[in-house]
Amino acid sequence: MVVLVLALDTATPTLVVGVADWSKHADTEVLAERAVPSGNRHAELLTPAITGVLDDAGLAMGDLDAVVTGLGPGPFTGLRVGVVTAAALADARALPVIGVCSLDAIGSGARTVVTNARRKEVYWAVYDADGARIDGPGVVRPEELDRPGPFVGDPAFGARLDATVTPAEVTTAGLLRAAGRQLADPSSAGPLLPLYLRRPDATPPTAIKAVSQS
Repeated sequence: MVVLVLALDTATPTLVVGVADWSKHADTEVLAERAVPSGNRHAELLTPAITGVLDDAGLAMGDLDAVVTGLGPGPFTGLRVGVVTAAALADARALPVIGVCSLDAIGSGARTVVTNARRKEVYWAVYDADGARIDGPGVVRPEELDRPGPFVGDPAFGARLDATVTPAEVTTAGLLRAAGRQLADPSSAGPLLPLYLRRPDATPPTAIKAVSQS
């Protein structure tokens, strides 16, 4: 079984979109990929990136068989853009849509993945030699992350971890690798639930302050 998959991730400051041939009997072949430094501009840049990778691969939306999206952890707004877009595209074409932990798509083998969670913290997860996640995801200050290396992800946190962090980001191949079981059996895919790991910054007031009429 060969499946044409659109993969996207908006959990980090680098927006990733790719198209790939996936087969459960062979390695994934990435046909086109774009990694765009996006900061907080995911909503502005995601659709052009999707159009671009399809053009690069010589494909149209009608050629796709499935959509895979990263679910974070990441900031609320960025994740919402990616998850809603993936769900809308899949719904429009009646395609299966699969969500995966974005940290699962960074690096390979035994590792601890760390990415920027802002507020001087990192998102993290630990993987065994087969690449299976065995701990996390979580969010913590780097100085408090008592987990083994090797570390991969955002090298800016190396000093605070007192360790070397090998640079690595989400990739199309990584997203499809993380989604392999669900791609083989789309009925096993769960709902698209973003991994925020934090409460939103903006919350409704718990009490209404009286306004003076004087």
